[in-house]
Amino acid sequence: MSAPRIVGIGGTNRQGSSSERMVRAVLEACAARGGEVVLFDGPFLARLPHFNPEDPARTPEESELVEAVRTADALVIGSPGYHGGYSGLVKNAVDLLEDLRGDARCYFDGMPVGLLVTAAGRQACGTTLSALRDVVHAMRGWPTPIGIAVNSVAQRPFAPDGALADPQIAETVDAQAAQIMDFVANARARQASAEVAA
Repeated sequence: MSAPRIVGIGGTNRQGSSSERMVRAVLEACAARGGEVVLFDGPFLARLPHFNPEDPARTPEESELVEAVRTADALVIGSPGYHGGYSGLVKNAVDLLEDLRGDARCYFDGMPVGLLVTAAGRQACGTTLSALRDVVHAMRGWPTPIGIAVNSVAQRPFAPDGALADPQIAETVDAQAAQIMDFVANARARQASAEVAA
């Protein structure tokens, strides 16, 4: 069986933003558990045109993102907290995934989705994480029980070399990755069992 495919979406227009680096950290932890990972970072998301449901034409970047999610076993979505909500950059990317509505697996149906937020304040962390969970539920996905919220003012998650420096955040990242990979493994086991029974 092929390695589980984990797709990350998130970041800001700034390459190497804290939200992008947090998504990378979760993906790296998934890769350490045998996952095949790909990241659509902020600069990539910034190249996506505004989603227009009336226009079926797609740019190569839009098609790449949709196809990656279509073939994913799990997702990781990260956003900065802007005024208590998630960013327009991330929303536009998620809106584009409306293209999955007619698939055999509609939207994120049955997929685990790790969610994370970085924000300059605790309130924005909580409300943004809650908003992302609502979106994933609406798109039939399963938000992992562990969500990650990093207060970028009170916490300094990264060392100068880019590695996670806060042991509590590192532990939470590892725990979310474990939940994602365990969910995928259990889903694959159920599918294999159903195929044998058939």
